[in-house]
Amino acid sequence: MKIFPAIDIKNKKCVRLIKGDFNNQTTYKSSPIEQAGRYKDYGFKNLHIVDLDGALNGKTVNLDAIKKILSKYDLNIEIGGGLRTLDSIKQYIDLGVEKVILGSAAIKNKEFLKEACVKFKNKIALGLDAKDGYLAVSGWTKNSNIKTVDYLNEVNDFGVSRLIFTDINRDGTKVSPNFDETIKIADKSNCPVVISGGVSSIEDVKKAKELGNKNIEGIIIGKAIYDGDIKLDELAKEI
Repeated sequence: MKIFPAIDIKNKKCVRLIKGDFNNQTTYKSSPIEQAGRYKDYGFKNLHIVDLDGALNGKTVNLDAIKKILSKYDLNIEIGGGLRTLDSIKQYIDLGVEKVILGSAAIKNKEFLKEACVKFKNKIALGLDAKDGYLAVSGWTKNSNIKTVDYLNEVNDFGVSRLIFTDINRDGTKVSPNFDETIKIADKSNCPVVISGGVSSIEDVKKAKELGNKNIEGIIIGKAIYDGDIKLDELAKEI
């Protein structure tokens, strides 16, 4: 199972939100580049990055930070936040990211998702961020009134290469991921699924590995690392 340490960038700093609330934010001392270096030093190969400025503004904001991380460290990066056009996707792919995560734009416009999957084969990940069974958009600030399962059924054959499922009610709370709902999504999905939201301890990571679901590819860990609930040397043993 792939371990994805997370970096959420806002105002050029590493931050974590509680349940996606921009008014409930913790800012950390290390810069995104420094944090990526720490992950690399501990042997991690995969990295999950969200451009929160981009998610709010609807355009790529922290392209320079991603470029620096990619130039300094040999990491497989998936990046999301503010990707609304094919050109913005191409910018990141040209930098060398492994996957570009589409969220709001894909939910609002399924044809955009389909076109991106055709143009950038095996490079598009789909972020399904759900609250009480419904998808949220625009940096999680709006409810789409679209049921997560219904949307997945509609786009399942588009050619998405990775699906990242986040239960917003769990994100940043460290109350453990919504494993049951993630398994349901994984059972329906035509592509591998990554668990996101609520990881609280190394036990959550071990439980994810023990699920035995072949379609669950990995798990994203953010706040639990920054707050010290999960030590990087301990987490590195699970790679």
